[in-house]
Amino acid sequence: MSETFSRSVFVVEADRQPILAIAAKKHFEAEAFFADERVQAKLKSLHSSGKPLCDDCSILRIRLAHADERARYDDARNATRDRRVVFLVNLDEVDPTPLL
Repeated sequence: MSETFSRSVFVVEADRQPILAIAAKKHFEAEAFFADERVQAKLKSLHSSGKPLCDDCSILRIRLAHADERARYDDARNATRDRRVVFLVNLDEVDPTPLL
């Protein structure tokens, strides 16, 4: 029997605020993406409403997306197929450099 896994949508929270959504087959894949130092450095450099998305003192966690967050992710994915990451906050500046 061939089992195929659908992708789940995971959310990264900083200090209990959802900041971005990512699709992955398993939780550890989402954790591996977020564990990359380049991703964390990028998140620390981005701002929303004049404040950084996170800093060295932020409490970060990954969880499954709620239905509304998954819908936002799906809408953004449908608009541009090449996106893997969808921000759930409005960024102050649009940086063309992708997270990875």
